[in-house]
Amino acid sequence: MGAKQLALKKGHSDALPANPEITGKSKLRENIEAILIAIVLALFIRTFVVQAFKIPSGSMKPTLQIGDHLLVNKFIYGIKLPFIHKTIIPISEPKRKDIIVFPYPVNPDMDFIKRVIGLPGDTIRVKNKKIYINNKLLSPDPGVHSDPSFLPAGLSRRDNYGPITVPEGQYFVMGDNRDNSYDSRFWGFVDKSVILGKAFIIYWSWNSEDFGVRWRRTGMLLH
Repeated sequence: MGAKQLALKKGHSDALPANPEITGKSKLRENIEAILIAIVLALFIRTFVVQAFKIPSGSMKPTLQIGDHLLVNKFIYGIKLPFIHKTIIPISEPKRKDIIVFPYPVNPDMDFIKRVIGLPGDTIRVKNKKIYINNKLLSPDPGVHSDPSFLPAGLSRRDNYGPITVPEGQYFVMGDNRDNSYDSRFWGFVDKSVILGKAFIIYWSWNSEDFGVRWRRTGMLLH
């Protein structure tokens, strides 16, 4: 005798009727899980992959303007454990002229953005605004000067500084707006362990003075 087949009358179901209360709880749970997953994913991306920053000052002009919003690659120099700044997977080393973000050494609650000028082991000297690395003139120099005068070393470190050798694991950084940048000339070196990442693109730029978007800067890659 062949196997019997179960048959259902049209319009009928053998499933138990749904409990509206249980269905409502399931949808609520799904929504909460989706929100939690989105939050975890966003935190992971912000911590290990990419983070957005806004430029509040003119120390990196003309490369970066006040109101530029940029993205920073956080894994290019290695994957680090948050809070303790320990690199668990090294990837690459900061290169000369990279634009990096790091906690301000004098006040770590603030983030600074500057350009790498001196690498570990380099001897840096600034003479009448010109930068010499290991006795060779930095050329081309992305920095600009707005003040034609030269300040003597005894008065300020701005235009005449060094020579000084960059320690191992440290970097000498400067703002592109050389006459208006508070950088390694004044407060010292940046430790590699605290570097947050490398700035690589401007995704949005807002001119608060003209109250408008700088469309030409949007999408600009940084070098």
